[in-house]
Amino acid sequence: MSLRGGDPAEIGGYRLEARLGSGGMGTVFLARTDSGRPVAIKLIHQQFAADEEFRIRFRQEVAAARRVSGAFTAAVVDAAPEAEQPWMATAYIEGDTLAQRIAARGPLAGAELRTLAIGLTEALRDIHRVGVVHRDLKPSNVVLSPEGPRVIDFGISRAADQQTLTMTGRVIGTPPFMSPEQLQAPRGVGPRSDVFSLGTLLVYAATGQGPFDADSPYLTAYQVVHEEPSLGSVPVVLRAVVEPCLDKEPEGRPSADELLVRLRDLPVDLGGTDPGTAGTGSGSGTGTGAGRTRDTDTEHHLALRPTPPPGVPMGPATAADGPRAKGSRAGGRLRRRWRPVLAAALAVAAIGGGVAVVTSGGFGGNGQDGQADGGDRSSSVAAPGPALPHGFRPWHTALLGGRPDIPDELRCVARGDDALFCGGGGVVAARVNAADGSRVWTRKSPGVPVQGMHLVDATDDTVLGYRFSAENDPRGFSAEVVALDAAEGRELWSAPAGIQSMAVTGRSRDAVVTGSTVVTVDAAESRFEARDLRSGKVAWTRPFPARTRCAPLPVGVRLYAMCAPTAEVNETEVRRPTLRTLDRASGALGGPVAVRGPAVPMGVADGALVLLQVHREGPASAGYEGVARFDPTTGKVTYSRLSKTYAGTPGLADGTLYVSGQTGRVTALDPATGREKWSRQTSVEGASGPVAGSGALYFSSATGRVAALSPRDGRPLWTTDPQADGLTGEQGASPRVTVAGGAVVVTAARNTVFAFDARKPPRSG
Repeated sequence: MSLRGGDPAEIGGYRLEARLGSGGMGTVFLARTDSGRPVAIKLIHQQFAADEEFRIRFRQEVAAARRVSGAFTAAVVDAAPEAEQPWMATAYIEGDTLAQRIAARGPLAGAELRTLAIGLTEALRDIHRVGVVHRDLKPSNVVLSPEGPRVIDFGISRAADQQTLTMTGRVIGTPPFMSPEQLQAPRGVGPRSDVFSLGTLLVYAATGQGPFDADSPYLTAYQVVHEEPSLGSVPVVLRAVVEPCLDKEPEGRPSADELLVRLRDLPVDLGGTDPGTAGTGSGSGTGTGAGRTRDTDTEHHLALRPTPPPGVPMGPATAADGPRAKGSRAGGRLRRRWRPVLAAALAVAAIGGGVAVVTSGGFGGNGQDGQADGGDRSSSVAAPGPALPHGFRPWHTALLGGRPDIPDELRCVARGDDALFCGGGGVVAARVNAADGSRVWTRKSPGVPVQGMHLVDATDDTVLGYRFSAENDPRGFSAEVVALDAAEGRELWSAPAGIQSMAVTGRSRDAVVTGSTVVTVDAAESRFEARDLRSGKVAWTRPFPARTRCAPLPVGVRLYAMCAPTAEVNETEVRRPTLRTLDRASGALGGPVAVRGPAVPMGVADGALVLLQVHREGPASAGYEGVARFDPTTGKVTYSRLSKTYAGTPGLADGTLYVSGQTGRVTALDPATGREKWSRQTSVEGASGPVAGSGALYFSSATGRVAALSPRDGRPLWTTDPQADGLTGEQGASPRVTVAGGAVVVTAARNTVFAFDARKPPRSG
């Protein structure tokens, strides 16, 4: 819906575009970052700003949402819990809420229902593993995004290691989806409370009604605590998994990990209900509950049976597990279909409210079931890999001397057996011992780094980085390329440099090392300059073609210039880029080869330069819609259309294109044809990559969470937990992983660097 009179035009520097919804405690707006990325901003109502009890709860919400950094939630982008009117910005998740979907099209079934169940259970698993209890899992807090279900709104969540906030005189939650202990003793609520809520949610998704629905929230709450659930309309195979979740006692319910094993063993076609019980519990008057298929002894057998290891099917209950009676409890029970209008009323009344979002265009893709973190999650990878640096042991450090308040800037490159060079985040460059993380030397930048500008490159004897300063400059800052001695860190030379190649290429490559020469763009951004890498002596200069801006671009052993009209660069909307050869010895420029723009160069595959064609909606990029291939031998460009627009962070490894969606889905594309090879959901939100090594592809987030996928089919090999307290990285970020022999080195927010053996990744959870 559009903004209303009295709504602010911007919050925290984010320009607002529309209202998404409003709840009892705040209003949610659709907004844009300066780069055009959509975010959802929750603005707390003014009357609560002076309520210290509420401020404490809002701080807890922000902390919990930041702590949960998986593919199944809306990651925090920014927040100001201490502002005069507190607010929080999260990644905007496009799609209907589960409540909207069922109100419009009815209950889910078959593969769609199974995928929802698995996705939500994976979400709870990740939430619980970082010590958070959501406490408000309900249909309006589940968004059905094109990449799978997402859990939103941590407004009443808490961390397990925090003291629970006492809300005097208030029961907070939504009765049809609350656990018995949440209604009776909210201070004692733990992770198994969320499992109970998940059980009610899956019943609702399968039938369109909750298992404890009644004529009023008060009757519903009574039935949650005292009555048995109505499950007659739930598919039989799903019912056997859901029943243990609805045990009145928390210890009788499975954990999210245990539940996930059982759900993955379910068939894709969940089938129907027991003919003798179908349709029970959906009448509009009073009923006796006849036909319910729950037997207490049987349920406890199901809940407490040992969980088989992953991959071992869990068979149905046998005769030894007890009979499955089809009787009913004594006493009547008021029941009526829980209508979507009631769901809407409860959602608005609940703390924080649900985020209403725009309807998505559907899944597309290749029919993958959306499982995340499947496959072998053990702490070792069987395949042998390259040797580790001598004396290696896993390590974790923060690169001191930098600016940890600058988010997600640090990047590293490995050289030789043990040398690791890192830069960004306020550091020009630092040398780190790859074996143990010890610091050899550090050279910091006095100014504020510009996002996307990192370490340039490193050779055996020389390291190149950027140094920024905020001296008198019409742009507010200036930049230099700085060369350092690799062994000692002493400065060899520096030169003013341009920093606007991002506008030309969509990637930060203002300086390129080619052999013993470095090619840069001058400070006026009018010409190329080539210098000896070690001495800094100028070898040649070459002005840009008239009325254009250019950036150097390596294409295999060749060097090219990618150029664009100055007017388009100034408007940051390059539509007519060209490619020209750039002679490494003299700087001579060849004739232009036109490329349909906007296009982002990704690298070389089978001798050809691969570019992704950008799909724009207005001035903002909405993803990638095609592949362009420039063949240097023929000088021609060929094009392939993608089957759909892919949004996310692109990368190229071993001849395959990859796009990492902001919510964790990784898609592999053939650069020759544009055909989708595979698509997999991961739990690494805001991932950049890929980096290939040790038979795996590595993708990582700004929080340091790493996922390893099989290059052949995208099968998840393992995933690690977050290692840094950071926000989701910017879309289009460069890879954060470096492979040093058999070691995986990862950079994360707050100048964090850590390393582990690729064959023995840290166990998740």
